[in-house]
Parts: sequence; C-alpha cells; structure tokens
Amino acid sequence: MRVGAACDIARAPRRGVTQRTDTTAVRKDLRTADGVRIEARYEPYAGPATGSGTAGDPGAIVLAHGFTGALDRPAVRRAATAFTAHAAVVTFSFRGHGRSGGRSTVGDREVLDLAAAVAWARAQGHRTVATVGFSMGGSVVLRHAALYRGEYDHGHAESIFDSVVHRGRTDGRTAEPAGPRGAVGAAAAAPASVPATADATAHADAVVAVSAPARWYYRGTAPMRRLHWAIQHPLGRLVSRYGLRTRVHHRDWDPVPLPPVAAVPRIAPVPLLVVHGDQDPYFPVDHPLSLAEAADPEACELWLRPGFGHAENAADAALLDRIGSWAATRLQAPAARPHHGSRDPHAPRAAGSTPGHAPGPAPDATEGTDG
Repeated sequence: MRVGAACDIARAPRRGVTQRTDTTAVRKDLRTADGVRIEARYEPYAGPATGSGTAGDPGAIVLAHGFTGALDRPAVRRAATAFTAHAAVVTFSFRGHGRSGGRSTVGDREVLDLAAAVAWARAQGHRTVATVGFSMGGSVVLRHAALYRGEYDHGHAESIFDSVVHRGRTDGRTAEPAGPRGAVGAAAAAPASVPATADATAHADAVVAVSAPARWYYRGTAPMRRLHWAIQHPLGRLVSRYGLRTRVHHRDWDPVPLPPVAAVPRIAPVPLLVVHGDQDPYFPVDHPLSLAEAADPEACELWLRPGFGHAENAADAALLDRIGSWAATRLQAPAARPHHGSRDPHAPRAAGSTPGHAPGPAPDATEGTDG
C-alpha cells in the first residue's frame, strides 16, 4: 500500500425518457435491480485525444455522491466537470435523493443504484469503468466492488441480493425496503453468490473511496450524532425530507450490510484508492487507516490530505484533478495490477506507520454509519 499526499451531511422526468440538456450531456432514467427509478447523467470525455486504452477509449468514471447530495448539486457538478478532463463521467442521484425515486437506505440498497449506473456507463461503449464515491458514496463503492467481481469471480458477495432483490414475506406480501437503522454491533450478512440476475457489466475496474466510513453506527463526532438523529428519529426524517431534500426510509437494516472494512479485502486485484482528510469533521483518520490496513497492500493506496475536510463539498480542484488522473491511469491500463510504488514524500505519516502499512485501531463493531 502506498501512502500519498492527496488525502454532505423533486419531481422526476417522465419514465423511460432520455433527455439531452446540452450538446454533449445526456440524461436518462435508469432502473435498478429492485425496480427503483434513478436519474442519471452522462458526460463525454472532454480532455485531449488519447490513443491509449482500447481503440482510444478513455474509460468512464461513475461518481457516487454523499448523503443529501444529488447529481445537480453544485459540489457534484464541480467534481464531475473536473473528472471529464480525464474520462467520460456518469453522475446519478441515489434513491431518495434529487429526482430519483424510492427512499434512502443510507448505503445499503444504494449498491444497486451504483450497479445500474456502472452498467449504463458500459452501455455507452466504455470498456473500463472506475467508481469514485464520497462519504456515503464511498462506503457504497467499496461494497459494490466486493459484490460485483466481473471477470475475477462471483464467490465473494453478501446476501444483499437475496434480501433485497428476491426477499419475500411468509404472509405472501412483498417485503418493504430495509432502512438505515439496526442493532448496534449486529452481525454482518453472510457471504452469498451474486445471482444470475445481477448485471455482469456492473463491475468496476478501479475504485476510489473519499471520506468514507470504515464501520457502521459511528457516533464519535457531533456531525455523526446529528446524522443519526436525522435518519433514526421521525422528526429527524422530516427535517431530512423537507430541509435537506433527502427522503430516508424508516425501516431498520435487515440484514445489516457488510461493513466497508470487511468489504475491502474482497476488492483486490482491482486497484483501490482511499482518500481522507485530517480535518474531516465526520470520520477521524482511524477510519481510512482501518480501511487501508484491511485491504490487500498490493492493490491499495492511501492518501491522507492535510487540511482536507469532508467529501465532495470540501474537495478542491487540485484534489479532484489528482483523483481523476489516478482513475484514468488505471482505466487505461486495467491489466497492470497489482501496482506498487514508493510512499509520497509530501504525505504526513501517522504515528508508528511505515511505508506499505497503515496502522490504526481495529474496527469497532459497536460503532459506525455512513455520512
């Protein structure tokens, strides 16, 4: 593993209609495996002509926003524009956000939203796709990469597909979606195989998690305690709906999704980049250190960014450009795995760290949620 220097808390268009908003970008409603309508936008590569990759294909970056974000939010648009200098870009709004349907499960079924967006990126003709997630979206890209293995194997997946796509009730009624709450310290879902209904084109060729949590139910910071109130308390969900324009489901998680820290060991050999700021008000640096320590050291890099706060709202142009460049490089040479390199000399070193190893406390099963 390398440690490098570059590392918030509406009405839909008509179903099935593709909309061109300008001369290049395309909007389209997507359908997830569990039937939720997701708004998405495709923007072609805007950088210099490239002769590398497959027939000059620059690949695509799928951007997964944080909780309360949406594809038309300024911070998401800014990140998407920066990434188009390196690859084509697909942005979308998670369920319960923006003009997408459904209600947010705060990182659980959102994996299915991301899978639909990745499959759509490949449908535009791109052979390679990177996923870049911020905060809640960061936890989603990690779990998505562990679930959708593409050419590698289909043996490392959790029971989300059985519980989300195929789950029914003993009384014959269709099960309601699971929400974001659950018993603190509850066990993660047992691994299961991806069913034949899962889209084989929905896997990622590179993964970037920015400001992502390592574990669920974390309440160690004031912003995370406020977030828990916003998703767990009835009044908080009203505030989320009308104040933050985010519709949160009232049901508990059932089963509790695989925590991000348990997902990252299943991602290799797909290249993984973990980006975090030392001024993150939601998740302290033990979260990225735990993720990096759990990941395959041959396929993971960690960037701890001095002065960086949280997610897409705090990411400056230089950081977005570095992330886009990192993703584009992996998309142009997807077979060049695992990748190695020396530690970035400008990066801060955590106490007791050595190149190739990210120390930190072991994940605490009694804390966490995504922000």
